[in-house]
Amino acid sequence: MDLAKPRVDIGLSTNDLEPMLAFWQGEAGIPFDHLLPIRRGQDQHRHDALGSVLKINHHAAPLPDTPPSGYLELLVARPGLDAPVSLVDPDGNRVSLVPPGHEGVTQIGVRLGVRDLAAHRDFYVRALGLAEEPRDEGGAFRAGETLLILTQDPEAPADAGFQGKGWRYITFQVFKVDAEHARVLEAGGREAMPPTTLGTTARISMVRDPDGNWIELSQRASITGSLA
Repeated sequence: MDLAKPRVDIGLSTNDLEPMLAFWQGEAGIPFDHLLPIRRGQDQHRHDALGSVLKINHHAAPLPDTPPSGYLELLVARPGLDAPVSLVDPDGNRVSLVPPGHEGVTQIGVRLGVRDLAAHRDFYVRALGLAEEPRDEGGAFRAGETLLILTQDPEAPADAGFQGKGWRYITFQVFKVDAEHARVLEAGGREAMPPTTLGTTARISMVRDPDGNWIELSQRASITGSLA
């Protein structure tokens, strides 16, 4: 995958905005960047996690009580720490602040539970074009500075809905979303949403990994300079 930004973004959804913002900006220490209105009743509060965007999507209407995704935890490298600090936000989402280099995380890491490690290894290497890093257990895949850490769990969620509280998707910023989307499908990935243009802001699509976890491919004009 030809990344337009060497970092992966991560998005969560919530109905409980103020406690979530207080936690992420205060206890977790992730600075607010800007507000992006998505649609009527949904605003995205974008935070800067060492160059990755933590997207806190606030929904005015009650979110359905759906099962969680396979995205288990956000890890954020934090200089000055001697050991990881594990935290849980008001909605139950897990985040760990870790010494740089812990589990290979030098910027951010995203931990996933997956049902079939071999199938996900094939997907992340062949469909997404990521480099696998040596690991005694599980799998780890480097996307620029970001590390995706996979643990095999036969009870991991499968086919989680996009709508629901908690971690819901990750985002790869790419130069040509149509080409990358087609490449993922040709390599066996599942389509969740075909490439769609959002005004003059971005052209995006959605694909799903072997467990059905949602992955956004985004060609953002502010990064690529063009949506063509």
